[in-house]
Amino acid sequence: MPFRYSQNAIIFYFENLHRAGLVHGVFARQGGVSPSPWHSLNTGSRVGDAPANVGENLVRAARLLQRSPETMVGVRQVHGDAVHRVDRLPASQEIKRHYAAFDSPEALSLPEADAIITQNPDATLFMRFADCVPVLLFDPVKKAVGIAHAGWRGTVNQVAARTVEQLSAQFDSDPANIMAGIGPSICVDHYEVGQTVVDEVKSAFGMESVYVLRQGNGRSFFDLWEANRRTLLQAGVKQIEMSSECTAEKLELWFSHRGEKGRTGRFVAIAGLQVRNDSP
Repeated sequence: MPFRYSQNAIIFYFENLHRAGLVHGVFARQGGVSPSPWHSLNTGSRVGDAPANVGENLVRAARLLQRSPETMVGVRQVHGDAVHRVDRLPASQEIKRHYAAFDSPEALSLPEADAIITQNPDATLFMRFADCVPVLLFDPVKKAVGIAHAGWRGTVNQVAARTVEQLSAQFDSDPANIMAGIGPSICVDHYEVGQTVVDEVKSAFGMESVYVLRQGNGRSFFDLWEANRRTLLQAGVKQIEMSSECTAEKLELWFSHRGEKGRTGRFVAIAGLQVRNDSP
């Protein structure tokens, strides 16, 4: 399995993205300072954990990837399909203990988005998850990177495809060059959905909905992995790696909103371009 172990932390990485040179990791729940039920590397700021714990956990995760915490850039995730472009680091951008509290005055100016992209090697992108799908995208030709957050709404709204489109529009990326990783998230066996979601999926995927919905005995299950894979393929992405890590099945590793009945934390996905070395 593609995991790294460092200072009690467990970090999942994608082999294709690693070989291509992307600095990235999806952090399991070990190696942090948060108490139960958020133990221990919780990075969710609106789940009841102390802001000081969340801030320390984010700092630890950044440093384990050898990135400065002051370069971390996030957004207010709202289960939509907006894509935020990062050109430069905000002047006041620091992950301090108070910054992690997204309800704090320091955080209220953050843009609402469910995907974030950049060509700036000094920026370190991060997003938080607990069953929703982390989609990491990297164009090694144009040196552009993105992360998308795809829950059922984001998946239906094709946030992964919107991110690919913006990589193309903003940075001239060719989708055929983009490499993708579909990260740890809830699998179809544990993701039962109601009729409202079923109707939305059928509307969004049309005839292909038979490949992403499993139905029987009056129950319906949504396959977020396959739905996002098909969305990426239709967007022109050909290089896709699946983690096949189910958050609800491996509570010892991952935070799971469904598996822990809402009383849980958020794990973090981080991605950044290698910092240029301009020294002679």
